[in-house]
Amino acid sequence: MRGDLLSDPVEGLDEALAAVDAFDEALVAGLLRPGPAQAAAFAGLADAVAGTPLAARVAEAAGRATAGVAGEDHFVALAAARCALLGSVHDALTQRIDEAVGRPTAEDGAEESRAGSAAADPGTNLLAAARSWLCDLARGGWRGIDHELVAGAAPVVSAMLPDPGLRRRATLLDGFAAELAASCPGATLERVPVRRWADLWSRALLLTVPGSAGERSVTPVTGRLLPLGVDVQEHATAVQAQVHAVFEPADGGAPRLVRAGVSAPKPDTVVGAGLWQLLRPRISLLGAVSEGRSMELDAMPVTAEGDLLWDDGRARPGEPADTFATARVMLSTAIAARVTPLDRHPVRIAVPVLLEGYTARSEEDRLVFDLAGWSLAVDPDRAPAAGPLTPEAVAASHSCVGLLRWDAGEFLLQPLAVEATVRKKAVAAHAGAWAGGTTDKAGVRAERAATDAVAVLRERAGRLLRK
Repeated sequence: MRGDLLSDPVEGLDEALAAVDAFDEALVAGLLRPGPAQAAAFAGLADAVAGTPLAARVAEAAGRATAGVAGEDHFVALAAARCALLGSVHDALTQRIDEAVGRPTAEDGAEESRAGSAAADPGTNLLAAARSWLCDLARGGWRGIDHELVAGAAPVVSAMLPDPGLRRRATLLDGFAAELAASCPGATLERVPVRRWADLWSRALLLTVPGSAGERSVTPVTGRLLPLGVDVQEHATAVQAQVHAVFEPADGGAPRLVRAGVSAPKPDTVVGAGLWQLLRPRISLLGAVSEGRSMELDAMPVTAEGDLLWDDGRARPGEPADTFATARVMLSTAIAARVTPLDRHPVRIAVPVLLEGYTARSEEDRLVFDLAGWSLAVDPDRAPAAGPLTPEAVAASHSCVGLLRWDAGEFLLQPLAVEATVRKKAVAAHAGAWAGGTTDKAGVRAERAATDAVAVLRERAGRLLRK
């Protein structure tokens, strides 16, 4: 890996992010009566997309917003400009990563696969109602939210949820409204999550435009799946595990980077190893990850974005497959799927990489890998607690398969698996080692405690359902 490319500045990145930050700050106070700082933010956003197909519409929207008379179409144009800028940052950073690791460029065709039409989009009236609520939020600003304003989303969400074509957008609106409701009144907030709420607002607003969600292109694939590691995201009421892997087509085509995700609702009392008990029955792939095996896929559906729509009936366990052998042989040649425009955001960058021969050290209370004259910050805390991949194991390692991310202006490495030398033998620790069960003493104890908690909760739920 050419680490110097990761440390070199990316031309135009700071300017694009500054324009986004200024607009995000304008949303804090609201756009109903914009002041000089907000007017400058609108102008900066328009300048940043000058020379693009958005230029004329965003310039008009910026002028109307400065005068305090912006309508729904103008808010949509401003959100589109913001999304385009973050998309350009995403593309510049992923291109830099591809250059650094020497990986082939992403596949073409994802944009076309998601193209939709206004006539095909269901619930046009409901989308208009959602758009109206989101524009009211922008006018009031995050400091102006109250329970009455936030409650305006409830009837829209309730009407959208029964429609499968609107359910994902309804879930986004529902979650966003729940966050806002928990923070009301906005005037008393000590700290506003400026970037997060602006992200949710702009994405939700763009998805209310008929045809914006489009149709997912799905194709069946047959071949061998070689897992690289598991990334776990946990919330108080939900958990998701995403398996990153290399797919080797049976027809001899180029290997591809793919993902397979599984999620489950959970009570906030189930943590640690208990998470695997909620996820394990839903996908056999977790067992293969835990056992260090490949999976043979037969006509498994995969989207143009590289997400496997997992079906246990189309997969069977394969031969043993070592994560580090897979990474050393195939990772640099595996092709990544192209990301769709609405999904292009720096926070979504999670590129599998292999690092070897580094020296781990502590710098300013964080772990850093030194390799061939350059340093890379490491975030071992993202590894799930339900596994043997501890910060100590990461610090003692010399090889690492991880996800290269970008956060707060720098690249970070999230370890998925590490390898260290213990008594002259290579010993590996994987984030998903306990995903399918474990004989590790610590893992067995954690599983036993989690089993008791899950059993009690299921028994109580059963009693409630029988009443």
